[in-house]
Amino acid sequence: MKQVDLNSDIGESFGAYQLGMDGEVLKYVSSANIACGWHAGDPVVMEETVKKAAALGVAIGAHPGFPDLMGFGRRNLQVSPAEAQAYVTYQLGALAAFATAQGTRLQHVKAHGALYNMAAKDPQLADAIAAAVASVDPQLILVGLAHSELTKAGEKRGLRVAHEVFADRAYNTDGTLVARSHPDAMIHEAAVAAERVVKMVTTGTVKAIDGATIDLTAHTICVHGDSPQALQFVETIRQALQQASITIVPLEKLLVSSTQ
Repeated sequence: MKQVDLNSDIGESFGAYQLGMDGEVLKYVSSANIACGWHAGDPVVMEETVKKAAALGVAIGAHPGFPDLMGFGRRNLQVSPAEAQAYVTYQLGALAAFATAQGTRLQHVKAHGALYNMAAKDPQLADAIAAAVASVDPQLILVGLAHSELTKAGEKRGLRVAHEVFADRAYNTDGTLVARSHPDAMIHEAAVAAERVVKMVTTGTVKAIDGATIDLTAHTICVHGDSPQALQFVETIRQALQQASITIVPLEKLLVSSTQ
């Protein structure tokens, strides 16, 4: 029987600014990537989001990004590997404290936005992220774009690695995500996204933006929580997975079963 994790990037409100429908989205996912206050989120939002996820039994992950509230962490910043490692360490520590206070722990780490996409291609930046995770808690799972430099770096550091695919993003032929500036970068129809997701999980392939079929591994599926259609997407995708006899489980359980 096929298994997959279903995750969403949440906790991205800030002060008086409310973003996403976290409380509803959490009812449908198995893992949550919670913003750590640098690209979005703040201490109050972090605490409340951890509480909500823990109450629903959703596995908790840190979602560190560049220090870029104005750009929502989606602008490329030029930083040294040492700086990147410190950035990730700092944000992990912050979210881990809220998890500990709620009697739970972090399951995984997934970088956000530009930090994630740059690390998918840059071996030095990827290793800096992996090094931060390994130094804080080597039991954490590192989530990265499937077959990217980030997943390779995690494996080299001896971490458990989860290959991630995206329900609402188009792919280039090299397996990277199409830049958001491209008019066809985003998939806006939930039914189309659900069909693609089921194919990715069952066949290990996806059709790239130019029509080519590319191979990928799908341990976990991301639905962006900041999208206006996030709730509709996650509901539709969960239903499609279940109809295809694909079980939705958190990464911790998925990766254990895959090694047995």
